[in-house]
Amino acid sequence: MEKDEKEYFIVTDETGKELKCEIIMTFDSEEFGKSYVVYQIDGDETGEVFAAAYDPEEGEEGHLQQIESDDEWEFVEEVLENFLEDEEEAEAAEHDHEHEHDVDEEDKE
Repeated sequence: MEKDEKEYFIVTDETGKELKCEIIMTFDSEEFGKSYVVYQIDGDETGEVFAAAYDPEEGEEGHLQQIESDDEWEFVEEVLENFLEDEEEAEAAEHDHEHEHDVDEEDKE
């Protein structure tokens, strides 16, 4: 997935309302034998993040499954924290590179 290219899916909540959700990341766990999706509800100002297991073989009409154990939650949280740290580091490096480029341009003048 390209950095600026967002992917979405639709979740139907318990009242039957369809919610557009932005995928933050997906990953697999050999330990638990599952695939996971971390997502946010599109347009939600709270910034709340959700996670669920899913079966990638179900295709477009897949069903999200609840994460069942504390061990599973700890695993998902650790993966998400590492992902967010990597994103922050990449943004910081990109920001530093932009400043280096600005300095280079000033030197040429």
